[in-house]
Amino acid sequence: MNRPLLVVDGDSFAHRSYHALPKSIRRSGNKGGGAIVGFANFLLRLYAQEQPRAVLVGWDTLDAPTYRHRALPGYQGGRNFDAELLDQLEVLPQFVTACGFAAAKAPGYEADDFLAAAVTQEQLRGGSAVVASGDRDAFQLASDRTVILQPVRAGEMARIGPAEVRERYGVEPKQVPDFIALRGDSSDKIPGAPGVGPKSAASLLRRYGSLETALAQGKFPAQADQLRLYRSIATMDAAAPLPALPDQTPSWGEAAALAREWQLNRLADRLTELSAATA
Repeated sequence: MNRPLLVVDGDSFAHRSYHALPKSIRRSGNKGGGAIVGFANFLLRLYAQEQPRAVLVGWDTLDAPTYRHRALPGYQGGRNFDAELLDQLEVLPQFVTACGFAAAKAPGYEADDFLAAAVTQEQLRGGSAVVASGDRDAFQLASDRTVILQPVRAGEMARIGPAEVRERYGVEPKQVPDFIALRGDSSDKIPGAPGVGPKSAASLLRRYGSLETALAQGKFPAQADQLRLYRSIATMDAAAPLPALPDQTPSWGEAAALAREWQLNRLADRLTELSAATA
């Protein structure tokens, strides 16, 4: 029980890899390979660093709307992804499973939801979790048994626990969805409360404890229903369906074979070395 569950927002780091690595990295069929290579290198580095008992990588289903999209027209609006990125996002879960890890993807759910479900399940079994995400929404998962890894610069990750959430936002982790509802989130196109920024949102939550209490005390009467909607959208869904997460043994050799099939030979060589070292 001393080894944590490692939970990764796959889309977050695949996007980062795609934009960080040269588009000249190609795989078989002259298809893009940079996002795959970058994500794979990140995953291998993270595995070596955290030595988890198991790994789960959550993925968005980009061609199916979630309840968030249906409830808030314009949610995440304006996002356009290159065809080569979409192609690599489609096959990356295959690489994750070839490594011997678990991948979670289902219509109607975002990667964030699988992170919340996995953390909740791991805590119920008495374990701890490490969550890697570039999205600060994940701060709501921080606890004495769950740490958030957030990229701050190339190759460097900040470790975020409850104290760091309080330092950065001025609120408790459980208040993060309320904070987002009040402040808004430009990346997800959540408007927030009129005239409320980060400092005033934190101040309101310190005073009232929750968005619901603030509304009950007569704050934002004209926007109450909208703010409740924003909070529900910012809340990760811990009921997302998960695959089984027993202790795992990496299958680096299988991953090396897949990388070789894709003609990503440097990645394949690295995985072959890992396989030999752990044989």
